[in-house]
Amino acid sequence: MQMPIKSTTVLAVAHNGSVAIGADGQATIGNTVAKNNVRKIRKLQEGRVIAGFAGSTADAFTLLERFEEKLSAYGGNMKRAAIELAKDWRTDRFLRRLEAMMITISKSEILIISGTGDVLEPDNQVAAIGSGAMYAQSAALALKKHAPHLSAQEIVRESLTIAADICIYTNHNFTIETL
Repeated sequence: MQMPIKSTTVLAVAHNGSVAIGADGQATIGNTVAKNNVRKIRKLQEGRVIAGFAGSTADAFTLLERFEEKLSAYGGNMKRAAIELAKDWRTDRFLRRLEAMMITISKSEILIISGTGDVLEPDNQVAAIGSGAMYAQSAALALKKHAPHLSAQEIVRESLTIAADICIYTNHNFTIETL
């Protein structure tokens, strides 16, 4: 059974014609901050797809490599690649032990991919994973509704700031990418 991811915050938002994804930079080992500037956002497919991860870094890199292979195999079709990765992740003896989650974005889609076989398209075009996920998601939903003039990137930055102010596993060192 996969453990819930309890460190970091990754948030993706589609708003006003753009999609942004961001993550904080904190890596923890137990209750100790091990590093504060980890890049948890990766560009794939020459920047056409961007992925963010929460969980074990080594596990996430393994999954990112497999996801990029699937993207290549399926002609850049993000949804198909995600479904195939989720199938492998759930059934492969090695992969099913990996403890991580991912959010992937393209210009037209946001997906959450987990080791339990889930490939989810979030409601309201907001997706969040990690320990600060609910804080960031709540903030993003409120900003989309009450500050519609903000860009997707501005919503991600402000929402991650709110999560970092509340969640001890999330810091204010953000990486944000936009499509």
